[in-house]
Amino acid sequence: MSSAWDYAVCSTHNSTTGIHVQTRIALAMLLVVGGSATGQQSTPGYSPADAAHERQIETDAIKRPTPSSASEYSKDLSKETHVAGTPAQARTRDYVLSLMKEWGLETESRTYDVFMPHPTSVHVARVSPNPKMFSLAEPPVPGDPTSKLAQYPTVNGYSGQGDATGDVVYVNYGLIEDYAQLDSMGISVKGKIAIARYGRSYRGIKAREAEKHGAIALLIYSDPQDDGYVAGDVYPKGPMRNANGVQRGSILNPDGDPSTPGYASLPGVPRVPQDKMEISHIPVVPIGYDNARELLEYLGGRSAPRGWQGGLSFHYHVGPGPVRARVAVADDRATKPFKQIYDTFGMVRGSEFPDELVIIGGHRDAWGPGTADNVSGTVSVLEAAHAVAEQLKAGVRPKRTIIFATWDAEEWGLLGSTEFAEQDTLRLMRDAVAYFNQDVAAQGSRFGGGGSPSLRPMLRDIAREVPDPNDSGSVYAMWRRASAIPDSAEPPMGDPGGGSDFAGFYNHLGIPIVEWGFSGPSGVYHSQYDDYHWMSAFGDPGFKYHAAAGRIAAAMVLRIANADVLPYDYVEFARTMRRYLDPIDRSIAEKHWSAPTTALRLAIDRLEREAEQFNGARDAALNSPVPPSTLQRVNGALMQVERALTRPQGLRTRPWFRNLIYVADENNGYANMALPSINEAIRAGDEELTKSEIADLASRFEHAAQAVSEARAAFGR
Repeated sequence: MSSAWDYAVCSTHNSTTGIHVQTRIALAMLLVVGGSATGQQSTPGYSPADAAHERQIETDAIKRPTPSSASEYSKDLSKETHVAGTPAQARTRDYVLSLMKEWGLETESRTYDVFMPHPTSVHVARVSPNPKMFSLAEPPVPGDPTSKLAQYPTVNGYSGQGDATGDVVYVNYGLIEDYAQLDSMGISVKGKIAIARYGRSYRGIKAREAEKHGAIALLIYSDPQDDGYVAGDVYPKGPMRNANGVQRGSILNPDGDPSTPGYASLPGVPRVPQDKMEISHIPVVPIGYDNARELLEYLGGRSAPRGWQGGLSFHYHVGPGPVRARVAVADDRATKPFKQIYDTFGMVRGSEFPDELVIIGGHRDAWGPGTADNVSGTVSVLEAAHAVAEQLKAGVRPKRTIIFATWDAEEWGLLGSTEFAEQDTLRLMRDAVAYFNQDVAAQGSRFGGGGSPSLRPMLRDIAREVPDPNDSGSVYAMWRRASAIPDSAEPPMGDPGGGSDFAGFYNHLGIPIVEWGFSGPSGVYHSQYDDYHWMSAFGDPGFKYHAAAGRIAAAMVLRIANADVLPYDYVEFARTMRRYLDPIDRSIAEKHWSAPTTALRLAIDRLEREAEQFNGARDAALNSPVPPSTLQRVNGALMQVERALTRPQGLRTRPWFRNLIYVADENNGYANMALPSINEAIRAGDEELTKSEIADLASRFEHAAQAVSEARAAFGR
């Protein structure tokens, strides 16, 4: 049976006349529903008339997501803990598919068999002084019925197995520089149990560095200074982490199934043996700060440096000893190491460019009920899907195919989205227009966004159209107000370094991406308390910001799906890239190297000039009808611009990461690194490699500029 995805790519449309007639009839209906259009302002990629029609469509779509429906989806999806690889997670698959089928979307589910051991037992104890076995589970809290339900064991995903006993050493955040500080103090963690606090780096880096320095186990705790009582009232009185709250989470450093690096986890494919996988080999367990207190308060040895002092009510010491602890983890890798995970897709086939794909997705899996992370993102995707489906029933079909995806096993290392991207690499490279990511779409009222600079202007424009739930203007107006920026500036936006489901699309394949969401004070990240009760009381009472995220999602997918010319902004892209060159020049000068960035600057300058000329040619051309064949050539060239900035062999440190514009820092994981091929060469202290990487990236920017030039020339043909 042909899947919905295959149908989107294989189908063709031979007549556009009928579609335009049907669309205009439907638009008249939408005017009754949605009110007057706001199409007078310029909308890149649209003719003036089509821009007015598009604004009407968006106005209608923006009105469709509601707080009541968002609350309903949220409550249903977070009614139980649904960790990837469990029956509960399979139930979320069925729920999402049933809704999309009910709305009339074509649906598909994909299954992958991934290496994902689940824990069978976990124990942490203080051996001395005063032996004590710790209770690791998060206890129920008054008034929260979900907190009483079964929960996933408090162990980090991909923890190694083992039973380790040894002296305890406090390693601050467990960063590379923290171990350098310990070395300067004459303190080693070799043969000892390290305890680190969460924050400032991805937990997988903490596990990697602990094992690298010889620790036999690692405990990671949430210090009250970071997201506990120092930051605010704790749950259930307030939104912050209470003394027993635990941050679970994966410690896998590469993206995707570690048994199939670089290719999809399908039946019959070769698997990397467990002893060759890039996974942890020591037990790694998260604990709450009440349990951490039972270890840290008794530590002796050197006084912890000033910057290492946390929020517990005593002076921190480093150790080692006299505290000794035992950490024991067992899992099912010997009996059932592989689990099935499930991605879901709902599709609306495009009317004019069905092979061009607009994809929006968010992950369904969680470490607990996951109401914020990431039921809120799934709700946003569902709200957008429902809005587009309702328009489809009214006869309004988008020009491009829209895929509404929900991913599995993101929490374990972006497994579901990565396996999909690896399975469909050729198709995505050829046909994917953009990917929109929804990860923690609503757990507060403060808006933020980021992604490829080529799509940031579109997000800002859509944010101007969506009312902020506090009735004080648009989302954009509140965004500007909260950012406290001058009139001449735009709100800051984040770079797509990594750490969420956009990685397979952007970091691996060079497909433009953007993401957005509403944030606020929270201390329930990856805990059992990330549930519907917490969200209703603190994260988003009334679920108005869930609906707002869905409204933005609906307008975003329609804006790019209906554009005659894809609305990428490569002027902003080039200007953003230029800002990264001065820090590179300073680093090179500090090392007294001869590695000029002149050629790279000139290539970026050319990209900006070509983009400016293209924008003028595009706007002029769209004042008259443009043949579909011309639009296909123009858009085909535009889709190659950011692909040109990838390298098939990837970064020298991490070949899977092909995009040379942004990446997560390999020594941090949460920090983003711009122009990583160059900056990693500088950090490695290799002058000749730095020169080579500058030249390589300059040539790729030349190819990107040439793609823009070809898009402009296509109008002439």
